[in-house]
Amino acid sequence: MKAVLQRLGQLVIVLFFVTAFTALLFSLLPGDLAEVNIPFGSDEQRAALREDLGLNEPLYVQYGKWLGDFVTGDFGSFYRQGNVTPVSDRVSDTFPVTLQLIMYAQILALSLAVPIGIFTARRAGSWADKATNTTAFGLLAIPGFVLALVLAYVVGVELGWVSPQGYTQFSEDPVEHFKSMALPAISIAVGQVATYMRLLRTDLVATLQQDFILMAKSKGITERRVLWRHALRPSSLTLITSAGLSMSALIGNALVLELIFNLDGIGRLLFEAINERQTTVVQSLVALIATAYVLMNFLVDFLYTILDPRIRRAS
Repeated sequence: MKAVLQRLGQLVIVLFFVTAFTALLFSLLPGDLAEVNIPFGSDEQRAALREDLGLNEPLYVQYGKWLGDFVTGDFGSFYRQGNVTPVSDRVSDTFPVTLQLIMYAQILALSLAVPIGIFTARRAGSWADKATNTTAFGLLAIPGFVLALVLAYVVGVELGWVSPQGYTQFSEDPVEHFKSMALPAISIAVGQVATYMRLLRTDLVATLQQDFILMAKSKGITERRVLWRHALRPSSLTLITSAGLSMSALIGNALVLELIFNLDGIGRLLFEAINERQTTVVQSLVALIATAYVLMNFLVDFLYTILDPRIRRAS
């Protein structure tokens, strides 16, 4: 219970500072919602719209009103040429797309990184280990958006294996759904594979030299059992930490890749809100992303206690 209250307190602090800083930065951008919605109107029309939307009020007043609405479940609305669309409706449509992209990328990255990390750890110092690590350094040097553009052109345009743009829901066509998500998921996962693999390899090499591993081997336990049952679990803590904390980076990558591959996700929604100077919408989306980030950290801490009994006893 104490840990839950601590996390709730951290969540409140994070949300306040992140959203307040976002509002401050947003106020420094040129233009406002009135200019975007009435680009060819008169100054009087823009002034009237600013008055209706409360854009003339001081920044702290606008932030206070948004904060009061947000804590009651009102995330604001998109205002476009007189049409008002609740943000909650847009989030319910776009959130599953972003969540699927992030989860596919994480599953793909971990599915590749764990066996590669184990393979290189068992052969530490060999030519295979050195070649794999050199390849990992090369993959880390490739920006995700660059890889995405190359894959979109080569695989999507030149080879025509999958469509380089668009999104198909799983319920409509499962095969086309995975095809539409394959390239963006791979673009995100490649860099994560290199990071996760190196983290797991480093920890696993150190764990395999511990006394309890040597004792297990001396009892005649097979190398496979020692590796998977005794060495892998304590060596996975850094990997799990990185996987949890990288969610924020994955969201950032998803924002760019959703634009490249024309996926209607949270990233694209945030991009539209920034372009259209939808201040309250941006703050609500940032707050939701920050909430997901804090909750992910809480999940990582919870997994710690499962993987390492020493942490559970200490707490």
